[in-house]
Amino acid sequence: MFAYVTLVTNADYRVGALALARSLRAVGSEWPLVVLATESAGSLAEVESEGCIVERVSPPAFSDRFRRRHERSALHARAPYTKGNKPAFHDPLGNFCKLSVWQLTRYERVVFLDADTLVIKNIDKLFGYPEFSAAPNLYETLEDMHRLNSGVFVAAPSTDTYAAMLDRLDVADVFWRRTDQTFLESYFPDWHGLPYTYNALQYVYFNLPQMWRWSSIKVVHYQYEKPWQENHPKADKLRPLIDLWQTVLAGNPVPSDLVDPC
Repeated sequence: MFAYVTLVTNADYRVGALALARSLRAVGSEWPLVVLATESAGSLAEVESEGCIVERVSPPAFSDRFRRRHERSALHARAPYTKGNKPAFHDPLGNFCKLSVWQLTRYERVVFLDADTLVIKNIDKLFGYPEFSAAPNLYETLEDMHRLNSGVFVAAPSTDTYAAMLDRLDVADVFWRRTDQTFLESYFPDWHGLPYTYNALQYVYFNLPQMWRWSSIKVVHYQYEKPWQENHPKADKLRPLIDLWQTVLAGNPVPSDLVDPC
């Protein structure tokens, strides 16, 4: 049995999960969407009405030292985001809740999708891929291809794996620069590479427009600024992608006349 999984850690991501659920339904996915939700996510009644399975999760029991190193102000001071703006609701510690994916042992294989992604073509074939499969963190130059992005990945839930991850996660003086993403790249150093089109980061649209072809894009990932934010700094550059997200959120299919950026 398979499932898609996403994570909601606050009210802002609820609307992201709603759009994601509607996008999976629109492309005819065979499998359900499980929404991992922390207490701070609040009610997910609207998401449940879309047929999603909501499962409440708690963050790992971090040590005080780990928490101090990775809370928002400390992490952003030590490893600032210089390429884009993280919204005010971004909580780096919440990202580690993503590891709860490995506790979903009733599923043989899961495909994780960040709540700021949109599936625009059927990707059910990913359930045939091995653990740990992920796409590169491509958003500015081709040099980004060697790093993974944890917004989309294939995992095989296992309580043993989850326990081993926690043993590796919170150790003396460790600093995971990009939280779960850096940790997963370290834990799975031989990760299997998916084509970037399975996790097309939105900055590719204007940084590498020659690599953005709607005919091949399968998942759009709204990294940094979110499509539900009002008048964010990149809104003009990303207007077609924001309009797409709004269209799918409204329950409409992906338009057939999307225009490539160049």
